[in-house]
Amino acid sequence: MSIPPHTLPDAEALCVQLAAELTPHLKPGAAMIGLYTGGAWLAERLHPLLGLDTPLGLMDIAFYRDDYHKQGLHHDPKRTRIGFEVEGRDILLVDDVLYTGRTVRAAMNELFDYGRPASISLVVLADRGGRELPICARFCGARIEVPEGRRLRLKKDADGRLALEMADA
Repeated sequence: MSIPPHTLPDAEALCVQLAAELTPHLKPGAAMIGLYTGGAWLAERLHPLLGLDTPLGLMDIAFYRDDYHKQGLHHDPKRTRIGFEVEGRDILLVDDVLYTGRTVRAAMNELFDYGRPASISLVVLADRGGRELPICARFCGARIEVPEGRRLRLKKDADGRLALEMADA
């Protein structure tokens, strides 16, 4: 379902919807990795809802981006933490908003430094279109039209509630 930009869906409701969609597809031993920052927030919400046995992995793909030389290091780089064996495991790779596909490509490059997973399923809260690479999400909360010159991002308030918002690019 495609949602116009003036009516953004409730991010908390999308989390519950995604968990329900994911549950019947989980394989024993599946693991989850959230991409900093928004994907990590989403993964932190989904992980307990899914009751996964493996610890939640978190990944900062800054050094793997193809535009790293332009963007440089973030003001607050995070550390990638994967506390389980990647080799042969089914991985749920979680990000907040899927756009060009370049973040996901960078995440897969880094992930393969840890081993060769059996499979990688991309889970996103929102798909805004505009792909530059042939990447798509297996599980997606909503498809949202985003006007030219705007961006869609996930925010987390002081109480930990997640919300989608439109901002100038």
